[in-house]
Amino acid sequence: MTDNSLNALEVMRKHLESPGGVELLGEMVKTFAELMMSAEADSVCGANWGERSPERVNSRNGYRHRDWDTRAGTIDLAIPKLRSGSYFPGWLLEPRRRAERAMVAVVAECYVRGVSTRRVEGLVAQLGIESISKSQVSELAKSLDVEVEAFRSRPLDAGPYTYVALDALTQKVREGGRIVNVAVVCATGVNGDGHREILGFDVITSEDGAGWTAFVRSLVARGLCGVSLVVSDAHQGLKGAIEAVLPGSSWQRCRTHFMRNLLTRVPKIHQSLVATLVRSIFDQPDRDQVLAQHARIVEQLTDRFPDAANMLVDVGGDLLAFAEFPKEHWRQIWSNNPQERLNKELRRRTDVVGIFPNRAAIVRLVGAVLAEQHDEWAVARRYMSSESLARARLHVIDGDPEEVTTPALHEAM
Repeated sequence: MTDNSLNALEVMRKHLESPGGVELLGEMVKTFAELMMSAEADSVCGANWGERSPERVNSRNGYRHRDWDTRAGTIDLAIPKLRSGSYFPGWLLEPRRRAERAMVAVVAECYVRGVSTRRVEGLVAQLGIESISKSQVSELAKSLDVEVEAFRSRPLDAGPYTYVALDALTQKVREGGRIVNVAVVCATGVNGDGHREILGFDVITSEDGAGWTAFVRSLVARGLCGVSLVVSDAHQGLKGAIEAVLPGSSWQRCRTHFMRNLLTRVPKIHQSLVATLVRSIFDQPDRDQVLAQHARIVEQLTDRFPDAANMLVDVGGDLLAFAEFPKEHWRQIWSNNPQERLNKELRRRTDVVGIFPNRAAIVRLVGAVLAEQHDEWAVARRYMSSESLARARLHVIDGDPEEVTTPALHEAM
């Protein structure tokens, strides 16, 4: 090694050992990272910055800044921007989705507030947080709260929303020094273009009529309109809210929830037989056959299982509401299973936290997950065709088609 090399190393060692050594190391890391990003951006463009070349396919367009947390401190990186498309150094920075950032914020908040357990501390370590201050948690959550609030309060202007599904799931939260249960209520719908949307969500104290009514009214205030059918379970408070706030819309009782309730009135040894018979009602090719099969199954069950038969009679109109709509929609509207799949994804994220430190933390995490799902649905294939939705809103009277907002449900019995 030459004397010059030894001198350079000695100078660097002295700088690193000096009080400003950390800043010097940070500048070195910053310079190296930005040189690597610049070279990669030039490669994407097909030519170096400022170079005229026939092989150029893109060009640079300034920089965007992002904080990069390293052992040398937080470094302000200048990431190159492109005129068309986007560039992100995935090899250097880990792109965090909204839900992932929300998870970090919520778990870190649990840790800071002193409500963490060994399990939460382990999660904090897995997320790469060795120590975090209250101010850092606040800063991390601030941007998420703004995004979630904008998502929750956006106007519902893509209607008419022919089909709407409502459901709730329970979460645990600390309030007043106690751990209590609250309900996260959520609404999804099919817009006029045929795509699914997350219409809204809220956290209410209990799943009663007042809570559901306030939630549905908030959806209407934001622009929910043209609802022809609401799909849900048979919660009395929810049914009352639908009748009060969405008059004229039909209600479809979830067939999955109904089947569970029905089978409690049948001896266990015969439950498989009865379930098969009832499912045959939904396998018919058209509305008339659905109603006819319903009547046949009631007749077959009356002698051996009168309680089950009476229940089928009592709920016939609500259970068979789907039959008034186009057949290609039946599988999506005769149960709340699509909503249950969304709830399963929510639980997968919220179960990591277990007990939330406050309601704001629930809104932050659930809102981030729902916003991401909403974005995915917006670019996915249409859930239903706009043509079939137009037919769903078409009520035939005396053979003459007439466009109406909500189709009337004919008596099933």
